[in-house]
Amino acid sequence: MFEFEVKQRDGRARTATFATPRGQVTTPMFMPVGTQGTVKGISPQELSDIGSQMVLANTYHLMLRPGEQLVEAHGGLPGFTAYPGPFLTDSGGFQVMSLGHLRKITEEGVVFKNHLDGSRVELTPERSIQVQEALGADVIMAFDECPPYPAERSYIQASLERTVRWLERCHTVKTREDQALFAIVQGGVHEDLRLQSLEATLPFATPGFAVGGLAVGESKEEMYPAVAFTASRLPENKPRYLMGVGHPEDLVAGIALGIDMFDCVYPTRTGRFGYALTDDGRLNLNSSAARTQLVPLDPECDCYACRHYTRAYLAHLLRAEEMLAPRMLSLHNLRYLHRLVERMRDAITQQHFQAWAAEWSQRYFRGSVPEWFRQALQQSAHPETP
Repeated sequence: MFEFEVKQRDGRARTATFATPRGQVTTPMFMPVGTQGTVKGISPQELSDIGSQMVLANTYHLMLRPGEQLVEAHGGLPGFTAYPGPFLTDSGGFQVMSLGHLRKITEEGVVFKNHLDGSRVELTPERSIQVQEALGADVIMAFDECPPYPAERSYIQASLERTVRWLERCHTVKTREDQALFAIVQGGVHEDLRLQSLEATLPFATPGFAVGGLAVGESKEEMYPAVAFTASRLPENKPRYLMGVGHPEDLVAGIALGIDMFDCVYPTRTGRFGYALTDDGRLNLNSSAARTQLVPLDPECDCYACRHYTRAYLAHLLRAEEMLAPRMLSLHNLRYLHRLVERMRDAITQQHFQAWAAEWSQRYFRGSVPEWFRQALQQSAHPETP
């Protein structure tokens, strides 16, 4: 159970299989986010149809509503949601940052003011694991603190040290052998703090490791050196998960640096706002130009929206505030990211990932490839250099 086998490497980029109790997945992969037990507007059948392999759900939100006991009564998240594939649950650690105005951190854990009714909620490492075991996800995350950006070095250091102590408590109370606990490496954008976190976290030898504390407001010029530094020091024989990251350029750069798993609300959120993801950048369906374009969102895409509807029709639905528009845009955006990762897996297997990524970036960035992206590809080509 939870065997991770690297199949092919091309520089730092790699493909692998990851065995879970609910089936084997192929990495690299993007995980749609179903915070409340649903990917907004998308049915489980549609998720399967577009190639989703694992779905993320959120411990904090499901603990508050409907409560983990009700999910457990359905046999866990697959029975509750009718999505039969593997699940990953966030520990609630991200809400320590995102709900900063509603919480107080202590050594014991975090006390929240319930954002739904104002009541007092306590989330500790022990409580997080208890809830995640009831939710029944295949992969569960250690309870951590995700520091905001910017934050003082001293705060980040104290936070990562506390996160390691919380990891030890999570490790101690975990009881289910059919769930893989992933530890989370913190340290912000500081390499020495990342190294400190790595040295304290790796001895726990968890089935996988996550890179946390990034994509929280820092620039990509600051973020990607931290990704490269951390990923190159994580075990070769275990999955590496870059948390909360999912713009197309982030997937390409992250995979170049050896990341295996991603998640983000970006594809569905941007779809609800009327935007479609393509290799040529983001397409604005709110624009007047889209209203008369009798072509698909993306002629290269095989999703339901692109096979059946024109940009003009979907732009009309947006203006009319019809629910089908955000649903179809969200569906397309998820399929686009899945296709993007599928193409990268093929390029790695065929040993031409560098050339593929360089060609993709010229089109996506319209000839103005940013330096942070170039550096990620250059580092990818030299796997022997940490």
